[in-house]
Amino acid sequence: MSSSLLLSGFTVSSPLIAPSKLSSKLSLLRNQNQSLSLPRRTFKAPRCSSSSSSADSPYGGNVPTFPRTRVWDPYKRLGISPYASEEEIWASRNFLLEQYADHERSRESIEGAFEKLLMSSFVARKKTKINLKTRLKKRVEESPPWLKALFDFVEMPPMDTVFRRLFLFAFMGGWSIMNSAEGGPAFQVAVSLAACVYFLNEKTKSLGRAFLIGFGALAAGWFCGSLVIPMIPTVLINPAWTLELLTSLVAYVFLFLSCTFLK
Repeated sequence: MSSSLLLSGFTVSSPLIAPSKLSSKLSLLRNQNQSLSLPRRTFKAPRCSSSSSSADSPYGGNVPTFPRTRVWDPYKRLGISPYASEEEIWASRNFLLEQYADHERSRESIEGAFEKLLMSSFVARKKTKINLKTRLKKRVEESPPWLKALFDFVEMPPMDTVFRRLFLFAFMGGWSIMNSAEGGPAFQVAVSLAACVYFLNEKTKSLGRAFLIGFGALAAGWFCGSLVIPMIPTVLINPAWTLELLTSLVAYVFLFLSCTFLK
């Protein structure tokens, strides 16, 4: 009651209590109320970040941003040398994308620099190929007539065709080596000749010409093998390999070249 009276500020008089005692009690109660009063606490409302990083992040909040987004040079933007290899460019791009994966603008900047370097590398390689073809064509035009006539019979097939036929004749050579203890390579040579004639017939659309080229390649390979093999030191040759086997290996090479690169 005394505290409520103190807060209301009214003066209480009583015939039973002396004014001096009443004032001392009131001052005592005032001091107690001041000592019991709780300190005030101030609460600050959380600030909402309006930076671009929270807008670009899929989950909001502060995320690391790429510091070189405004660098024009793609090499400097990715932090690599202008003489960096393609592997180094890929490695730098993957590393930066992992670091700034949560920031959309950073990812776009990194990918943009990477695409510029990739396109410039493609254009440079394309120009190199064009220049190489132009130089080869110019050299062929400046070559003697007999060399021009020889190039008229040669063509460059797709690389997958080259590898498939190379695998076929390499398999025939390996089969001949594995079967050398049981007998000669006559069967393998016959199969290789039939495959060569088949491939030539597909290109020339002439079975007679295919047979002529195929038998010519076999004869040339056998003749060259018969001349070259005896000149090789015996130390470099397996003693179990006969002259017939080694000559057939040379013939496989001639059959592969004729059915792959001849027109």
